[in-house]
Amino acid sequence: MEATLETAVLPRSPSTARWAGRVLTGIPVAFMLFDATIKFAHIPEVAEGSLKLGWPTHLNPVLGLVILGCLALHLWPRTAVLGATLLTGYLGGAVAIHLRVGDPLATHVLFPVYVGALFWAGLVLRDTRVRALVLPE
Repeated sequence: MEATLETAVLPRSPSTARWAGRVLTGIPVAFMLFDATIKFAHIPEVAEGSLKLGWPTHLNPVLGLVILGCLALHLWPRTAVLGATLLTGYLGGAVAIHLRVGDPLATHVLFPVYVGALFWAGLVLRDTRVRALVLPE
């Protein structure tokens, strides 16, 4: 009996895969909702962090809106791939900014990569169309 990538990685039941995808999606969504929320709250530590990264603090609410818009697209099934793509671009910008200021690699620079990987892993598990692109039969 030969095991394929799909049988080795994905749950056997489509319902199980869908729920696993929802859970995996929920983790980065919760993080990004928190990130968007604190950008609106005018917290001094958030403003200080933005300045450290070279980002003007008056643009924090704009970033919060961008995050919320991308999340809305990602959570709506018809536009989930577009949302994941836009979130990947946003997170790629975060990687570039953290690299530019010399932040630690594993904790600051690569953290957006981890978040993006969770978005895509969750999408692959919960959307059969995306799964068919990634794991063709």
